[in-house]
Amino acid sequence: MSNDSTYTIGQISEMFGLPISTLRYYDKEGLFPTLERKSGIRKFGEQEIETLRVIECLKKSGLEIKDIKRFMDLCAQGSKTFPERKALFENQKRAVEAEINRLGATLDMLTYKCWYYESAMAIGEDATKATKPEDMPKEVRQAYERAHI
Repeated sequence: MSNDSTYTIGQISEMFGLPISTLRYYDKEGLFPTLERKSGIRKFGEQEIETLRVIECLKKSGLEIKDIKRFMDLCAQGSKTFPERKALFENQKRAVEAEINRLGATLDMLTYKCWYYESAMAIGEDATKATKPEDMPKEVRQAYERAHI
């Protein structure tokens, strides 16, 4: 993509896998302050694409649209708001790291239980229940230990 490329709302919708209605809503909420219109048609440029990447990142990190709008307002105020913007990203980073840790523990339990049922089908449940962690395959043992902290 070159810096002077523009895209229609339909192209952006496909590019990001977002409904057109969502893009219109973001526009209505003022999240694309420099969005150009030609003959009433929204023309998305590189700046809007990067803005949308940030919006989607913040949404996926758990931030609500009203808070994303606040972030965009801070951006419009210039570099004096860098500390606030950095703090917002640091908070979201911590939230995502906590979610990754929670999901890691969930994955560990799933890994262990998959092994458990595979083993129970192969050698019987009593034998599987009697298996000590040190006798489990290394990956399963590690998952078991992390899931049973």
